[in-house]
Amino acid sequence: MTRQVRLIVMAIGGTGLAALLVAACFDLPGFGGDRHPYGDRVVRASLARHTANTIASVNFDQRAFDTLGEMSILFASVLGTVVLLRQTRDEHRAAPEPEEVALPVRRYALLVLPVAVLTGLYVIAHGQLSPGGGFQGGVVVATALHLLYLGADYRALERIRPVGSYQVVDALAASAYLVLGLSGLVAGTAFLANFLPYGTFNTLSSGGTVPLLNAAIGMEVTCAVVVLLARFLDQAVEIEKGDGN
Repeated sequence: MTRQVRLIVMAIGGTGLAALLVAACFDLPGFGGDRHPYGDRVVRASLARHTANTIASVNFDQRAFDTLGEMSILFASVLGTVVLLRQTRDEHRAAPEPEEVALPVRRYALLVLPVAVLTGLYVIAHGQLSPGGGFQGGVVVATALHLLYLGADYRALERIRPVGSYQVVDALAASAYLVLGLSGLVAGTAFLANFLPYGTFNTLSSGGTVPLLNAAIGMEVTCAVVVLLARFLDQAVEIEKGDGN
């Protein structure tokens, strides 16, 4: 594809997007009012579905299909990173050398690590009840694991981070979201529509399929971030060019 063709395609796409944005702006509700039609509908739907956190109701119920797209973008990013940063023929893997870690840093990192992991799991599990959810909690859990890299060394991180296993779980979590969506069709409703009892409001079992979809996202985000960081850390710490650099 030539540069001119790429510019033409970009211009056509940009013009269409701009037209849609302008049309949407003309149909927006009045600014500064105490009532908002979209907000009112979202809150009513959230209460009807026993989902205390309105944002979770939006992400995993009213626009769960959009969330599937966001998850797919992350999954594709991981796949692209794995392909682009794979070890090439002119590279070899060198065992990382341990580095001296200051005692206060070591103590703090090893002390905070389990607390941070539990906090991330809490954020995922309570996503339908309070601010947070699978995206936020997944990032917390994934980054918390890397405190072992700061508090110990890279080899210690590798022992709790088998990249192959995380890649498999990443794919399984993404598939679980799709399976839950298809279960709605099997149950006779619609794709990603709720097919479970809504449960008791403001409890962990409330929200129907929202907690399950949220958990699938949490698992997918956790594994995706771990794999992404693993590939970049491998390049920085282990992978060397054929000339020794």
